[in-house]
Amino acid sequence: MTQSIDRHHAGVLDTNTILNLPRLTDARLLPEEPLITTVSLAELSVGPLVATTDQERSARQAHLQQAEADFDPLPFDAQAARSFGRVAASLRRAGRKTHARAYDAMIAATAMSRELPIYTCNPSDFVGIDGLEVVTVPVSE
Repeated sequence: MTQSIDRHHAGVLDTNTILNLPRLTDARLLPEEPLITTVSLAELSVGPLVATTDQERSARQAHLQQAEADFDPLPFDAQAARSFGRVAASLRRAGRKTHARAYDAMIAATAMSRELPIYTCNPSDFVGIDGLEVVTVPVSE
């Protein structure tokens, strides 16, 4: 018997999900149209620059280039900036520091501005953000 999986048509992959794509336990849990944000590309761009070994730098550069090749990222635009205000206010009400989670907050704002869920391997990164649909993506150890 085959189990039916409810899938969103589209959804935003968090940066950690992009990095963990090879380790997903069931790719059917992703949206039919996976999307990423320019904020995730910015976050991935930091990786090769702060790597401490050539091997690590090479692996991080490969992740960045693969994401650039596979996705046309959603911009952090004026609509996302307005949503960021709601995200930051939610985080403050929840007692969380917005600046500590700046990338995550901007990714969440981009998803919210387009009424899309966020797919993440680290759902705790998005706790306290009112109105954001978070889909947990399991990965193998």
